[in-house]
Amino acid sequence: MRMRAYHGAGRAGGESSAAHQAETSAMIAIRERRRLRGSFSERNGAGGEAAMRPLEALDWVAGRTGAPRAAPATAPSSTQKGVIARNRVEAATDIVAGHRFEELDVSIDTELATYWCRMRPQGRPSYTPELLRGLSDMQDSLVNLFAGSPERPFDYFVVSSLRPGVFNLGGDLALFSQLIAARDQAGLLAYATACIDVVYANHINYQLPIVTIGLVQGDALGGGFEAALSNDVIIAEKGAKFGFPEVLFNLFPGMGAYSMLSRRVGALVAHRMINDGRIFEAEELHDLGLIQVLAEPGEGEDAVRDFIRRDRRRRNASVAMQQALRRTNPLPYCELHDIVTLWVDAAMQLQDADLRRMQRLLGAQDRRTGNNARTGSSGAGEKSSPETPEENLCAREKQTRAVAG
Repeated sequence: MRMRAYHGAGRAGGESSAAHQAETSAMIAIRERRRLRGSFSERNGAGGEAAMRPLEALDWVAGRTGAPRAAPATAPSSTQKGVIARNRVEAATDIVAGHRFEELDVSIDTELATYWCRMRPQGRPSYTPELLRGLSDMQDSLVNLFAGSPERPFDYFVVSSLRPGVFNLGGDLALFSQLIAARDQAGLLAYATACIDVVYANHINYQLPIVTIGLVQGDALGGGFEAALSNDVIIAEKGAKFGFPEVLFNLFPGMGAYSMLSRRVGALVAHRMINDGRIFEAEELHDLGLIQVLAEPGEGEDAVRDFIRRDRRRRNASVAMQQALRRTNPLPYCELHDIVTLWVDAAMQLQDADLRRMQRLLGAQDRRTGNNARTGSSGAGEKSSPETPEENLCAREKQTRAVAG
């Protein structure tokens, strides 16, 4: 399947740069993997009566099954194209209102020409296969929406979460431990590849002339922090917490942390932030320049709208400067893939003690979020600690080391 390109904005000199060509090749590969996954889901009744293993769709991404039959095209129909032609934002709003994606709510703010993507996790607020499928399908729909429009259907893209107090807790630890225990390295690589596909597509703005914004109103840990970093702008409420807890169970964040942090704060600071395993307040990251706007608790969405109202007067410059920034210090997809392969190799070396720490962290996350989808805990009557599960686990491990010393 060939990627449908948006031609609403030209490039200097009329020719694509080498970096742009690399981004295009990567996006074509990502969309092809998603097409194969989609045809597999269709054959097996995904969303219908037939049950699937959570990773089966991602197995298909990795090419672990037979040859697929062709998937139906996802581009807008001729009727949709006619609707888009009526008015670039109002028409797009009508189309997006009919879109349904797993664990996502999507809409367009017509006044501000802004596409809102709100994560709505049914279980743990982590990057489960279900949420990844929803995000990848939503991302493809954005490209197709632009491809069918003679003008931009929207100018800004915002990702946030509907789970109170949590943006996203990162990787699916339950799936990690299951795959590692089963020695299923190919399955773990399939999951990790789906993660970096979502991160990379957002990092390059889907090759669309838009500004991407991550609104963080709660904990953004591990892959949740990486996802926030993939946006042009991060707007966070005071008190939101960020960090990479992977070192607590003898691993490292492999879905873009090193690549994106080092390009923003330098390699040494990035390594220190990752290696320490500590939790950062939004105010600290604002001082570092990682967060552009700090909002009062509960006022994050208003802060996003205020930012857009200010920025739209120079939207053309904002888009061009983000393109220039990526051109100056490009992040090739192959870098993410190489690092995530290292991550998978390292994950397969984890010992039983490491997996037990992972399970303890998983249980602490469930108690904090009130999730009982997979643990069987009621969650009722439990009072969340103001500390994150990662902070609690880190403190316990420091106490253990002190006693042992």
